[in-house]
Amino acid sequence: MKAKISTINWFLDDRSDVRSSLALEDAASEFEIQGLELGWVGICWDANLRYEDGWSPFKFSGKRWVKVGKDREGFLINAYRVLLTRARQGLVVFVPSGSREDETRAPRYYAGVFRFLVRCGFTEV
Repeated sequence: MKAKISTINWFLDDRSDVRSSLALEDAASEFEIQGLELGWVGICWDANLRYEDGWSPFKFSGKRWVKVGKDREGFLINAYRVLLTRARQGLVVFVPSGSREDETRAPRYYAGVFRFLVRCGFTEV
């Protein structure tokens, strides 16, 4: 489980404080930034939301990914919507390439999302 950010330090301190967003040490969740606009946003896309002929949400349980129940799908999709709509100046989305050695990070989990984002106009860097 992720530790909560120190809100005041995360939003207001400069990069010399490791608790600041500028230090890139602590990540804020969609709950911690909901309703806020941020200058720049960086998102790392995980295998919990995949694009395979539509969006497929998953959760990690034990040693593997399992499909999220229909009653919870909207929450996960909305979490990514919140994260993708916070930036005022710019947005960087990192989609990992995955790993053939680690089944929990299989490349196929990320490939569809990457292709979808490029089709939507994201530029590969």
